Amino acid sequence: MRLVAYDSCDDLLGGLRRAAADQVGPYGLGGPVPLAGLPEGDTALNKGAVPAPAPADGGGKAPQHSTTNSHEPGADEPDLVKTDGRRIVTLARGRLQVIDPATRKVAHTLSLAERDGYPGGSFNSQLLLSGERVLILTPQAPMLGRDLPADPRRPGPARPQTRLTLVDLAGAPKVVGTMTSDSMYLDARQSGSVVRVVVRSTPKIDFPPPGRDPEKAVERNRLEVRKAPLDAWLPTFTVGEGKAAKNYRAPCDQVSRPAAYTGAGMVSVLTFDLARGLADPSPVAVATDGATVYGNGSSLYIAGNPPVPARPVKGPAPVEQRTDVHRFDVRNGGRPQYAASGSVPGTLLSQYSLSELQGNLRVVTTTDPGQGTGRPSGSTSQSSMYVLAQNGSRLDQIGRADGLGKGERVYAVRFLGTLAYVVTFKQVDPLYVLDLKDPRRPRVTGELKITGYSAYLHPMADGRLLGIGQDADASGRTKGLQASLFDVSGTPRRVASYKLPGASSQTEFDPHAFLYWPGTGLAVVPVSRPERGASEALALKVTGTGLREAGSVKHPGTDYGNSIRRSVVIGDTLWTFSEDGARATDVATLADRGWLPFTAG
Repeated sequence: MRLVAYDSCDDLLGGLRRAAADQVGPYGLGGPVPLAGLPEGDTALNKGAVPAPAPADGGGKAPQHSTTNSHEPGADEPDLVKTDGRRIVTLARGRLQVIDPATRKVAHTLSLAERDGYPGGSFNSQLLLSGERVLILTPQAPMLGRDLPADPRRPGPARPQTRLTLVDLAGAPKVVGTMTSDSMYLDARQSGSVVRVVVRSTPKIDFPPPGRDPEKAVERNRLEVRKAPLDAWLPTFTVGEGKAAKNYRAPCDQVSRPAAYTGAGMVSVLTFDLARGLADPSPVAVATDGATVYGNGSSLYIAGNPPVPARPVKGPAPVEQRTDVHRFDVRNGGRPQYAASGSVPGTLLSQYSLSELQGNLRVVTTTDPGQGTGRPSGSTSQSSMYVLAQNGSRLDQIGRADGLGKGERVYAVRFLGTLAYVVTFKQVDPLYVLDLKDPRRPRVTGELKITGYSAYLHPMADGRLLGIGQDADASGRTKGLQASLFDVSGTPRRVASYKLPGASSQTEFDPHAFLYWPGTGLAVVPVSRPERGASEALALKVTGTGLREAGSVKHPGTDYGNSIRRSVVIGDTLWTFSEDGARATDVATLADRGWLPFTAG
């Protein structure tokens, strides 16, 4: 497994046409366009907020503050709320809301609804903050009942788009740059002021209706593929607006493919330095499908499953249980440099299934040989740990541990240095501990079985883990929210737990929503209880071997707009955020310090 370049643009077009012709079906390429919402791929299982000093602001340093729950400290991730301690920026009610935490007031707002293409467009958007600049990343996908307008130059249905908006926060917020693309936003990572944005695109080919004969429809679609121009595959990145707009595409010599195959679509990596504004994104493209992005500041990995032939007109669909991983070197601020590729059996849970340490990539996957055979789903599944080392342009397997969670699937993974923790679940929750000190001989050193499962694992001091997930009975039926405190300094054991029947937390599938403030031992998670309507922020007090409820924070009203989604700490104040406003509370006592309603865009 390695990437290879194309000899020429004609070679690139021929390879793309052949790959698409092999993969096209009666209805065209790929599946249905996803509804507008959070970007696909993985933004879950993040490391958790830790105190961070803010930059100096004339009169001195800002107070300590929490940071976004990012997987790796060297690669910040987009989220709904960002702070540098001097200001808080968030997206709500179609506006960028800028809060002054010192005065506890909304200092500025900037309407985004018109720019995002439809009212309330900020619902999909996420933020990255660098100095006086904030980058708004907006995936624009067709929604039921109100599709985005199709390209007037090309008939056919509306297509997913990505919009980036750069805002200067020095004074009243103002837009200083934009980029739009006919591709789907996948994920992004930020190191310093440099941002890498990963997008995915499919060929812009308008296939005719399938008609009554699927086999004839496939042949018609293959004809459409064979006459499609190169521009149908290369996504366009338009920087600026109006007469000042400039279009960019990946040059043919910056497009590569896996040596063993060519994908019908593309994954592109864009590079921007926010300090310099939005300019040429220097796109680098790979003719493959990517679903998971993992970065640590020096490496950017893109992982996905290889393409399979089109679904046959009759018979079961082919199943490919393999994950291909491509590494790019991003240590400089310019265009990413391709480094190496590898492949492992099975599929990933999330970006937290990947971790790089001392040049080795550790990967956790699940395989199910019975998938597609008619046997019960998961009945033959098991998970494995692989260690890959770079050897020239290859990521070669040098170590492996099998047999994790037989008949189950992975619910959480956490790498901490040379240790790894894997949670699998079907009826009970085995928490596996793996020793990776010798990367060539990873081994399971501990296993703990309890009812329920953890979907997010957060590292604590003194060899402890805090798990957030669901309680369950002996048959595997979930019963409600469960927080578990594990001691993993030796033989793993659960030393404390907290249960909230009937409840669930956004942290279970998006731990950007998780906050831990070490100074007070406070963990904060949004919690939804059906009988209470809007979600609230549950505060848990974590001690050496104890876990108890410290209280909760609610926003006015009971509708969705007042459901708490995020929380941050600045100094001695806990801030919680919903679509309708922000609330300030005392981080030690949870006493109310003020409610800030947001204005609509």
